[in-house]
This record gives sequence, structure tokens and C-alpha cells, in this order.
Amino acid sequence: MTRKDLFRALSYGLGRVGIAICDFGALVMPLPFLYGFANSIGYLGYCFARRHRSIAIESLTRAFGKEKSSQEVERIARKCFNAMAGTAVEFFMFMRYPERIRKFVEIQGLEHLDRALAKGKGVVAVSAHFGSFPLLLSRLALEGYKVHTILRHMRDAKLDKFFEGKRDRMRVGSIYTQPRPECVNKSLKALRDNEVVFAQLDQNFGTGGLFVDFFGTKAATATGPIVFSMRTGAPLVPMFIYRVKGARHKIVIEPGLDVAENGSREERMLDAITKLTVLIEAYIRKYPHEWGWIHKRWKARPKEEIKTEVDHEV
Repeated sequence: MTRKDLFRALSYGLGRVGIAICDFGALVMPLPFLYGFANSIGYLGYCFARRHRSIAIESLTRAFGKEKSSQEVERIARKCFNAMAGTAVEFFMFMRYPERIRKFVEIQGLEHLDRALAKGKGVVAVSAHFGSFPLLLSRLALEGYKVHTILRHMRDAKLDKFFEGKRDRMRVGSIYTQPRPECVNKSLKALRDNEVVFAQLDQNFGTGGLFVDFFGTKAATATGPIVFSMRTGAPLVPMFIYRVKGARHKIVIEPGLDVAENGSREERMLDAITKLTVLIEAYIRKYPHEWGWIHKRWKARPKEEIKTEVDHEV
């Protein structure tokens, strides 16, 4: 076994132990203690996950550097780690006690989803890695909506199966991004069956996406959700979830958006992606600690920027 294999095995093992602790804690701890436990995990994560802490502060500074002080940026980063830990811990609590979901999760704007589904072409639900999005999916499934989420396979196959089982229990379907033909076929089938396909539009998509402004900087953004909408006629329905207080959350479903009919294919996609990204940014600005700042959102750069940098070096 190489050093890399040993490190991977150790990392996966620690991850499974952490998940088991969270799962057990969700079973035995009363709610007030559960969130205190989550805050402790968040604090430890902020202190010891140096790389992720660095990425969070760098990302926050890029987004808010001209608006917020370094102290405010650090405060948001700390709250972000606490929010992620809280989301992780309560995921297990709600999966064990699904009857609590209706009690603690309010929905606003459900009429927008119903109006979109009434067209009979399915719905592409667009969101971000914002708030407790697994809870959003579970709440919709409890209301009787047929929901599927598009997601990547986890590196640890055992944990991947574990979480898929949790989603199955809540009747949330899993559509994996790979293999790509299977992802496309399953997504299109769900939409043609007038079901909801949930996609997150806020992560770096490398050279394969379109670049749109996100906090004043161009960011590579996936086009898949818009392509699905264009192929099936399914409306794009933005939806978000944020924590109100303690275990209480609020889901907000925005009015549906249809892709423009005029212009070239790329112009139509760019218009839709820009509108959705503006909305995602608005929610992040309002609740900044709810977003996953530990992701390198601006890693990919437009070709013209790279060319300019090379020309300057020459």
C-alpha cells in the first residue's frame, strides 16, 4: 500500500467515524444539546481544517472585501463552519425523526411550484449549496412531490451508499452526474414524467460552463439545468432554504422562469444563467453564512483573461 493509499484509507475511516458519531448524537441528544454539539464541531473544524478555512476567508474577501472588514469576514467564516456542522448533525436527526420536518420547516411560495407543474412538463428546481438543502428536498417529498436531486458520487463508495439509502428513505431520488449519458436520460425522463429535478448552480464548472458575474467576478457556471429546460419546456423554479432559529427553517420558492425564446442558443442560456445567478447572489448577500464558502467558486478563468495574463508576462 502506497502512502497515498494509506492516507486515503485513513481519511475515509475518520470520515465514517465522524458520521457515526453525528448519527448516534442525533439519536440520543435533546435538540438544545444537539446544536451545542454541532457548534463544537464547527469550532473544531474552523480551528483545524486550515485549508478549508483559508479558502473560506479568501472567497469571502473576494466577494465582500470592499464592503466588509477582515473581522467581519472572519466572523462570517466562523458562522459558515457552524452552519455546515449544524446542517450535518440535524440531517441525521431529521432522517431519524422525519415527523419533525413538517413541524420545523415552513414553506413559502408553494403555489409557484404547483403552477409550474401544472404545465405538465416537469420542473427544474434551481438552487445552491445554501442552507440545509437536503432538508428542502425531504420537505417537498413529504408533501407528495416526486423529487430527484442531481449530485456527484462521493469518493468514499461506502458513504455514498449510506447517504443514498438515507435519501431513498425520504423518497428523494438520486441522479448521479456520472456516467453523463445516464444522468441526462434519467433527468429527462423525470421531467417528462412531470417530476421535479433539483440542481445546484453555484459551483465552479471549469471550461465547460458559461462565465457570468458572481460578486463582481466572472465565474464558470453549469449549463445543464438550462439545457434540460430548453429540451423539455420545463420551467426553471428557483428555491432556497435558510435557518430561522434553532431547528426552524424556511423554504422560499420563487416564481418560475422560462428560458427566452429569442436569440441564439448561447444567448438564451446566458440570459437564464445570469438571472438565476443574480438571484443566488442576492440570497447569499442576505444570509452569507448559509453558503459554502469553502468551495473555490472562481477557480476557472475565462480564456480572454488567461490570454491577457500570458501577454503581460511575455
